[in-house]
Amino acid sequence: MTSPDQLTHFDATGQAHMVDVGAKAETHRIAVAAGTIRMKPETLELVTSGSAKKGDVIGIARIAAIMGAKRTSDLVPLCHPLPITRVAVDFEIDQAASSVHCRAQVETVGKTGVEMEALTAVQVGLLTIYDMCKAVDRGMVMTNVRVLEKHGGKSGDWHAQV
Repeated sequence: MTSPDQLTHFDATGQAHMVDVGAKAETHRIAVAAGTIRMKPETLELVTSGSAKKGDVIGIARIAAIMGAKRTSDLVPLCHPLPITRVAVDFEIDQAASSVHCRAQVETVGKTGVEMEALTAVQVGLLTIYDMCKAVDRGMVMTNVRVLEKHGGKSGDWHAQV
């Protein structure tokens, strides 16, 4: 077992490797991540009114986020492919900040956590909003993508400092 200050994706010689989780117990694991995309108020109006040229921005972003969670191991080289049991993605419109907040919760019963899947879901959801709205607002900014909490496994529960 490694100490908390060691990077687990490198072996004793410094070579990258996939972490061996074979001896770990299978537990119910949950991770929650979030992020935000800021845009012009006119762009947010297109998103909320459903009149964007490419269709239902939030609905398509939700499907993209779910797909992103499912494909994380294809995108992040050392991630284990996981049998995801649940992905829930919510979007909240923030008129005052001219933003859309995305929150993803990913669950599995397995030997390793789903933090990367939750982060990928959020980022892919936000990227999809950007893609669908970039024709009218290339200056959108994705920000504050982070893990909010994780549950399960040997290290137990963790919550981000607010």
